[in-house]
Amino acid sequence: MSGDLHMSPDEFRRRGHEMVDWVADYFERIEQLPVISRVEPGEVRAALPAAAPEEPEPFAAVMRDLDEIIMPGITHWQSPHWYAYFPANSSGPSLLGEMAAAGLGVQGMLWATSPAATELETVVVDWMVDLLGLPTAWKTTGPGGGVIQMSASDSTLVALVTAREQAAAPTDTLVVYASDQTHSSLEKGARIAGYGHVRSIATDAEYALDLAALEQTIAQDRDAGLTPAFVAVTVGTTATTAVDSVRRTAGIAAREGMWCHVDAAYAGSAMICPEFRHHQDGLELVDSYTFNPHKWMLTNFDCNLYYVADRRPLLEAMSILPPYLRNEATLSGDVIDYRDWHVPLGRRFRSLKLWFVLRHYGAEGIRRFIREHVRLADELAARLEADDRFELVAPHPFALVVFRHTDGNAATSELAKRLNDSGRAAVTPTTLGDISAIRISIGSTRTTAEHVDQLWSMIDELA
Repeated sequence: MSGDLHMSPDEFRRRGHEMVDWVADYFERIEQLPVISRVEPGEVRAALPAAAPEEPEPFAAVMRDLDEIIMPGITHWQSPHWYAYFPANSSGPSLLGEMAAAGLGVQGMLWATSPAATELETVVVDWMVDLLGLPTAWKTTGPGGGVIQMSASDSTLVALVTAREQAAAPTDTLVVYASDQTHSSLEKGARIAGYGHVRSIATDAEYALDLAALEQTIAQDRDAGLTPAFVAVTVGTTATTAVDSVRRTAGIAAREGMWCHVDAAYAGSAMICPEFRHHQDGLELVDSYTFNPHKWMLTNFDCNLYYVADRRPLLEAMSILPPYLRNEATLSGDVIDYRDWHVPLGRRFRSLKLWFVLRHYGAEGIRRFIREHVRLADELAARLEADDRFELVAPHPFALVVFRHTDGNAATSELAKRLNDSGRAAVTPTTLGDISAIRISIGSTRTTAEHVDQLWSMIDELA
């Protein structure tokens, strides 16, 4: 292939500057854009050619179509008016780290394929142990260790596979336990991993795992000849950010010989602030733990951290060494090959963007960021509590507020629809048993007190 087909360094430099300007302009105007896309199903596809181009097209044409075809179909997760689901933070340093990783194009499956990709990841995951107050044994200098994966769903699957291998029982007898508020990725992972049974355990008045119901279900399963193998503990559930008891659940798991996994996908970022760490009391008793910096730590998707208390079962479950991956460093046993820590062989240089974020903001900057969101959530919750039209339906230990209209489910659902249809906010309707509710997740990179004031005015106006 001749060289003139490629983008030259000079053209890349010029186009790269254009792209950075485009993103910077987007951040400046994002507040004025409708938060939720208004396109109809199939509209974007219909505006695109049915076949790929045979001949090269000018870069200006690509940018024109980005603005005219793609942008109308974008829901703006980075908007300061984004209160739906959980945040998907992006930030300048994270994007620059992502750009560097994309430019380097590292395939970091082995230490030997790029030593810096492995060793930076090792350093960053060890840093996070200290920053989040996790057990020091989880550092790679101890029996445990951490790895960066794509999502909490991937980490949960790895935990399930490892636990399955440890259980040493027929898979159709293996049972997974979790509260009825646990993320759906647990059930999906259990299906993929071949578990025979998944038990959805009732929750208490605060939507946390009911431990008496858990113990009763375990006893019933043992009486039926089944093998309790895995229990999930959630610190910050999706619907309400309810917090299961880590210590008490881990105690039950130890007594029953089960693997205990903690899902702190959203709330784990808050643990950089010491005042929230009581929510994860008992971590020294669990087998694995996961959280997403890409939710609330200013690091763009994808970036999930997965820790194990003992890496030996993980490596026994995941390691396969065909001849084409053999190399002197691997065979020496002196290096980490992270391909043995998860399902895929290929892996991106994800630690680079998290490293950029940690160095740009510092731990104290991230603490200030998270504490401000919690403060704003507390203020919004106080406003809702003081208004007879609304009531909170769950505690708000972090920065998620869940409320309903006191006129009932229909009024609550209509309010959620009006907020989303306004173009000035995105919220998530949910149900808790037979109660309809609205989730307000405060966590966007650019959300300020002024934006939450605007949201309250909208709620007040549209209710």
